[in-house]
Amino acid sequence: MKHITCIDDLRALHKRRVPKAFFDYCDRGSYAEETLRANREDMQAIKFRQRILVDVSKRDTSTTILGEPSTMPLMLAPVGLLGMQHGDGEIHACRAAQAAGIPFTQSTMSICSIEDIAAAVDKPFWFQLYVMKDRGFIKDLIQRAIAAKCSALVLTVDLQVIGQRHADIKNGMTIPPEWTLSKFLDFATKPAWVSGVLQGKRRTFGNIAGHVKNTEDLNRLAEWTASQFDTSLNWKDVEWIRSIWPGKLIIKGILDVEDAEEAAKTGAQALVVSNHGGRQLDGAPSSIEVLPEIADAVGDTMEIMFDGGIRSGQDVMRALALGAKSCMIGRAYAYGLGAGGQAGVAKAIDIIQKELLTTMGLCGVNRIDEIDDHVIAV
Repeated sequence: MKHITCIDDLRALHKRRVPKAFFDYCDRGSYAEETLRANREDMQAIKFRQRILVDVSKRDTSTTILGEPSTMPLMLAPVGLLGMQHGDGEIHACRAAQAAGIPFTQSTMSICSIEDIAAAVDKPFWFQLYVMKDRGFIKDLIQRAIAAKCSALVLTVDLQVIGQRHADIKNGMTIPPEWTLSKFLDFATKPAWVSGVLQGKRRTFGNIAGHVKNTEDLNRLAEWTASQFDTSLNWKDVEWIRSIWPGKLIIKGILDVEDAEEAAKTGAQALVVSNHGGRQLDGAPSSIEVLPEIADAVGDTMEIMFDGGIRSGQDVMRALALGAKSCMIGRAYAYGLGAGGQAGVAKAIDIIQKELLTTMGLCGVNRIDEIDDHVIAV
């Protein structure tokens, strides 16, 4: 990790070390990838006001997230299949986040189970929930998160219909991977990855295994999962979830002011402005484009979190300036995981924190709560 200087370096190393199907699963977006590109292009179009001769000797990235102290306004977003980027990937990512003093969010579609992670770490983590048709399973999953002492539930609401990612179809993406000649040759050139995944606790969806009968039949498990995303999901289901979940609730996947206002009525403590990393509705606006109006509409009643295109500390600064209180990273730390396991995730977090500190200094800012739209060049 000595010569890694930025998230793009981690991405390049990830691409070399992980089989193509799993790298593309992390890296690519849906359909023509217009929204995926917009997340980055719109972010980079935002310019800062450089300020000089301001005492910035006491810069500090610490803040609070949902009332809990955090070393910086950053969380690790839920990312599915981390255990196929690196063996026991969810555990390694959670450990890196907790060592850095920031929250980690486990995906419903993770390789390690809730219990696997809870047994391997010392502090509570967040759990992300997809609501499936089998409400009995969802109730059980929430209760498992409660038993594991998860400190927040992140309800993802933008996956009722699944956007198609062409790369996944072309790569024949399956969990665990089906063997073809091209995949065998690809895997053969990545022995460290193969060894790590084979030594991991699991190679299928840990939170679902055991619920579906005959889970040793991986095709059956995959078919059940694909059939379970619920197109009937609506705001009444949020009420039902709140009746079971006693803790802090975050609603993730808000891109519209009207939806943000509805989310505020649920009693959830926070929402995440997100377009699912450009992996769902292609042609949707970038997350950063809609952030200011959502923050203006409900920022006084809910904590505004941001997700979509964060690759640097400069990007975190941009999102904070436009109304977010904290930011999630997904691909940025998944690149680190694929590049170097727990050390790679720690490197991604460290890069972003140092870039944020530098950007604060050059914009004349010492504290996170000083960051607002005055740091943005008009």
